[in-house]
Amino acid sequence: MKYLIIINDAPYGTEKAYNALRLAMQVQKDFPDTEARIFLMADAATCALPNQTTPNGYYNIERMLKSVISKGGKVKICGTCADARGIKNLPLIEGCQISTMAELAAWTMDSDKVLVF
Repeated sequence: MKYLIIINDAPYGTEKAYNALRLAMQVQKDFPDTEARIFLMADAATCALPNQTTPNGYYNIERMLKSVISKGGKVKICGTCADARGIKNLPLIEGCQISTMAELAAWTMDSDKVLVF
């Protein structure tokens, strides 16, 4: 089974990215035969920037993305969204890749479940 999670909000300020990644990590744990796909759009494109510093006791989106990737998950970033935010040419968390709307469309059609945060 393949599932796609589309995240639209910035990594901090709301808990949408946090909750989306919590869900992805739990599904990977409970259903290891599933394929996790994360697509970062709009302000969520900034979730893929490395070297995030958060105060003790707060969640860290970078660590959460790395956890999903380490268990075979795929993470793509909307290239148009990244470009609009001036981050398209910045280094990304290892395993994250700039992508296209065409790839998101293909992932959507190929997924058994699609969730949007």
